[in-house]
Amino acid sequence: MSTLLETLSSASSGMAAQSKRIRVVSENVANVDTPGYQRKTLTFETLSNADGSGKTVKAGRVDLDRSALSEIYDPAHPLANESGFVQMSNVDLMTEIADAREAQRSYEANISIFDQARKMYGGVIDLLRR
Repeated sequence: MSTLLETLSSASSGMAAQSKRIRVVSENVANVDTPGYQRKTLTFETLSNADGSGKTVKAGRVDLDRSALSEIYDPAHPLANESGFVQMSNVDLMTEIADAREAQRSYEANISIFDQARKMYGGVIDLLRR
């Protein structure tokens, strides 16, 4: 029984972490054209049970990507510097799409694990009823 609960706990923690990752990616995509916006990144932490029998994952802190902001020449823009350049965001849309797909696939894999464990537990209960 504890193995089932550990499996369900691991799968649900993975779903929660990937859900937060999708939220961070969505914020980045929404701000791709916002001047001065810095891309957000998410860290993950692996946690072990007290007895070391199972592991879960937890979304860690959100950090800012410190890579250089892109610059465009637009002297008419209200945020342009004295040279006429505006610092735009450092969000790469293709990177964000790839991150979103990876998070979605990880989320779906955790759903499959959760569903399979539920079915196995249901099968055990059916056998015990006989």
